[in-house]
Amino acid sequence: MALQLRPNCEYCDKDLPPNATEARICSYECTFCADCADNKLHNVCPNCGGGFAPRPIRPAQEWRPGLSVAKRPPSDKRVHLSYSLDEVATHSARIRAVPPQER
Repeated sequence: MALQLRPNCEYCDKDLPPNATEARICSYECTFCADCADNKLHNVCPNCGGGFAPRPIRPAQEWRPGLSVAKRPPSDKRVHLSYSLDEVATHSARIRAVPPQER
C-alpha cells in the first residue's frame, strides 16, 4: 500500500506537491509543512500525539513497472485540522517535552 501523499499542510493549508522536501508526516500520514511541524506543533502531531518524519518522495520516473507518481498518483483530497488552534497549542504544550519514542 502506497502513501497517500496528501496535497497540503493540515495546519496552514500550504501546497505540498508529491516532490515537496518540506512535507512532514506522522505514522498515520497526518501531513504538515516543516515550518508548522517544527515551529507551531513542536514535533507533536495534533491528531495522534506522535512525532514527525520527512515524507518520502515517490519517484517521478517509472524505474520499476507500475511504480511511479504517474502509475500511483498522490491524493488530491485536502485535509484540515479537526481541532481549533487553541486546542492544538494546548495539546502540543502538554506532551512536547516527551520524546516521540516515549509517547
